[in-house]
Amino acid sequence: MEHPLIGSLDSLSEEELLNKITELRKKLYIAYGTGNGYLCDQIRMAIESYQAKYQEVLGRRNGGSDNFKDIIDIS
Repeated sequence: MEHPLIGSLDSLSEEELLNKITELRKKLYIAYGTGNGYLCDQIRMAIESYQAKYQEVLGRRNGGSDNFKDIIDIS
């Protein structure tokens, strides 16, 4: 689930996305230490939003090829 309060991430570069994910993971570690479950949930949602955008950027960089398209047939 993506965080509803994070705006558009389209303007961020690949490096900026990675830096933000790293920063949020550090904050998540601190939140775990305090035992604040609600804050942990919010940070995890934010991380998920940034990771989804990062995966999208990587997909575009790699040409958007679907390497498993011919391997897995669910029909």
